[in-house]
Amino acid sequence: MPTITEIRCLLLSSPYADADDPEIKECFPNGPKRTIGMVEVTLDTGVTGLGEGYLAVFAPKVFQSIVELCAPQVMHKDGFDIAGRVRDLRSLCDYWSLQGAARHVIAAFEIALWDAMGKSLGRPVHDLLRQGPKAEAIDIYGSGGCCDRKEQFIRELDLLQGLGITKYKMRAVKGDILRTAWVLEEAGQRGIEVGVDMCQNLADPPQAVDDVVAYVAAVHAQTDRRMIFVEEAIGPDAPEGFRALRDRIDVPVCGGEIITTPKEMIERVNADVYDFVQPDASVMGGISAVMEVFAAAAAKGTDVVVHAWGGAAAIMASYHAAFAAGGKLVEFPMLDFPLGREMMGDQARIVDGRLLRPDAPGLGITLTREMDDRYPFDESAVYSCALLDYGPPPDSYWRRS
Repeated sequence: MPTITEIRCLLLSSPYADADDPEIKECFPNGPKRTIGMVEVTLDTGVTGLGEGYLAVFAPKVFQSIVELCAPQVMHKDGFDIAGRVRDLRSLCDYWSLQGAARHVIAAFEIALWDAMGKSLGRPVHDLLRQGPKAEAIDIYGSGGCCDRKEQFIRELDLLQGLGITKYKMRAVKGDILRTAWVLEEAGQRGIEVGVDMCQNLADPPQAVDDVVAYVAAVHAQTDRRMIFVEEAIGPDAPEGFRALRDRIDVPVCGGEIITTPKEMIERVNADVYDFVQPDASVMGGISAVMEVFAAAAAKGTDVVVHAWGGAAAIMASYHAAFAAGGKLVEFPMLDFPLGREMMGDQARIVDGRLLRPDAPGLGITLTREMDDRYPFDESAVYSCALLDYGPPPDSYWRRS
């Protein structure tokens, strides 16, 4: 029974994307740099594990405070009893954060324990959890489209072509009709299909179902290309809106990256809210929580496409869940993040449009003290939910000649 002897909270900041990306101009008022928050667990054997909670992108010091509150609850306990340690943390946090911030922190602990167990046993995490046959690779889609200039879209489409990826996700709001149609055409000429993230995961109140229906119809009137999905088209607390939208458009409707418990996502699956769901291990409470969603979705006949953003530990945790549960498609975050890329190394390889199965013990990520020193925490490197209006190009810019 390896016991937990040390808990360390790490806040690290790395360059992110570039200053001309709309997401940077809208959401990073201090420039192209992003912070991630991780938990490092050390066992009495000397083995360490890393986990991540997405909360730190927005509120790193809140993440750190909750880690410090939680750490004594699991110290000197069995590091391989992961379900037991999650129960310990929930007993501390559920009263004041049954859903939300604490779930991100619990995710960081849970992911770190799986990483430590995998390293201890010399096996990848997906191998410890695998249900069914072992897939060699999983299809992957490019997640970018935070662009307001044609050359930015073309740069991303060139990257996808080079990797053999044939699915792409762009970001758009209801007024982006000509912009969306332009991307559908440009991508389609390269054999790439396009889904649209409508970015309503921060919207309160959300846009109306009628607005989404009108947007889809208007885009499809401009081009013969068709969207392959619309993501987060309604706000986070309006599942009835997603269900209504499914009845009114012939484009698959998806969402779920904002849901912080498997119970809530499973309820939405059973209520036919989405055509497919997008759980995130760093948000929902860990890898085990995503596995619960896979099992419930399989029983319902609903697909699961894991959300993968954040840093290396967050992304790899969701990838391991997908390989363990038989996922058929995963997300590839395209905005450059050197720290994450360096930590993942060759364990997130994409060949011929498919993510190869990671084979290193644990999550397969690396963080050295030298890397720790090279990416120090920058308090100004936070994602701001108070979006700035920077004035993108007019509709006329996107008209095709």
